[in-house]
Amino acid sequence: MAHKLVQVTLCLWVFTSLLLPSPTAGLYRVSLKKQRLNLNRFKAARIAMSGGGMLHNYGSSDGEVIPLKNYMDAQYYGVIAIGSPPQNFTVLFDTGSSNLWVPSSKCYFSIACYFHSKYKSSRSSTYTKIGKPCEINYGSGSISGFFSQDNVEVGGVVVRDQVFVEATREGSFPTFVLAKFDGILGLGFQEISVGNATPVWYNMLNQDVVREDVFSFWLNRDPSANEGGELVFGGVDPKHYKGKHTYVPVTRKGYWQFDMGDFLIGNNSTGVCEGGCAAIVDSGTSLLAGPTAVVTEINHAIGAEGVVSAECKEVVSQYGDLIWELLVSGVQPDKVCTQIGLCVLNGTRYMSGIKTVVEKENMEGLSAGDQLLCTTCQMTVFWIQSQLKQKGTKDTVLNYVNELCQSLPSPMGESVIDCARISLMPDITFIIGDKPFKLTPDQYIVKMGEGITTVCVSGFMALDVSPPRGPLWILGDVFMGVYHTVFDYGNLEIGFAEAA
Repeated sequence: MAHKLVQVTLCLWVFTSLLLPSPTAGLYRVSLKKQRLNLNRFKAARIAMSGGGMLHNYGSSDGEVIPLKNYMDAQYYGVIAIGSPPQNFTVLFDTGSSNLWVPSSKCYFSIACYFHSKYKSSRSSTYTKIGKPCEINYGSGSISGFFSQDNVEVGGVVVRDQVFVEATREGSFPTFVLAKFDGILGLGFQEISVGNATPVWYNMLNQDVVREDVFSFWLNRDPSANEGGELVFGGVDPKHYKGKHTYVPVTRKGYWQFDMGDFLIGNNSTGVCEGGCAAIVDSGTSLLAGPTAVVTEINHAIGAEGVVSAECKEVVSQYGDLIWELLVSGVQPDKVCTQIGLCVLNGTRYMSGIKTVVEKENMEGLSAGDQLLCTTCQMTVFWIQSQLKQKGTKDTVLNYVNELCQSLPSPMGESVIDCARISLMPDITFIIGDKPFKLTPDQYIVKMGEGITTVCVSGFMALDVSPPRGPLWILGDVFMGVYHTVFDYGNLEIGFAEAA
């Protein structure tokens, strides 16, 4: 079969996409639409988590396109079909997972299944029974069901004998009930595929239905636009980016993970990632997610407000001086909270970055309050250590840390800001491949609602990922909407260029 470029038009959380044939030979587009955000649906949708001197030239629109729909700048989705004759489903194209799943006609007891299309195996002549049970956990919910096999149509090409999950239970009530998508199509590596199922993208390559072993995303952040975005399998669409892409190597297969350099608030380095930070590009995450302690600093700098933590202020008040003295005297940061008695050393508890990792058996017997004090202490150590590097005085540093307690994100991870202050906020800059990638306040603040009901939410969300995968920064749709992103499977690289 001649190689094709497959393009998928994406929609952001309004999850309706039309599969429209393009007049260009070998190019198939699925258009995406976008809807205004509202706070409740946004919370449900928050997470459903030049390089090396090489010349990257993937040509123009000679292939297949899937248009995407854009829902509230929080979810982008498109249409696929499963079975013969085809049964249509809207799916979230997710680079942070690797399995394909859709609701099953055998899903009887989950409310979410009654609001979405369901796959009926009895109506497909190409269906093959597998039946092996499985469960998939996401950052905002989980699903369980069983494996089946059938043909899957993506952007005008048919992937034969694709193994997928028929979901018979969808957890986390608001996440999937309010979602505009029926299921999820994972575009991550097979290393994180549940049940070691071969991902759709791998089968597209194995069955020789795409021209190049790359795919690319363009996410339209204009909430009034009819077209939500575009996912291209087998190449890129030059009309959706400016200049050249900056490529960075994939450092760990599983997620699309790479090493990110420092990031700046305004023109000032935070110093957090001077030695490099792990980051992943995740089209299934709405915002920018990072370790709680770091995101709290960013939200403080931009004036975002979260939950006022009494525990945080208590630690600063009672132990701030002691933490300062221990750090100045040379005690390792990961030992401080143990020495002052707020973290109990059970042999395997340790501090990695800003995240406390405890084996499950060592967590037994610890109350929720003990765990919270330990975590709060470690965040305080992180903040004080960061300020020590900038040679701040003790009083100044402790006052600053006390202010950070006011900016701790809410339990759901997000923080609200005053919409009238957007013009006063600093730019945020990520250093990727030794080049700056800037986000302006208008780009990293998400607006929901209209008129006097408008709510503005910080695009930075707290999310702690445990080792060995974490700590991780997750560059979600807030970042991908500003920068056109190429996922180069052949060269194991990720490319970023200004979106057009």
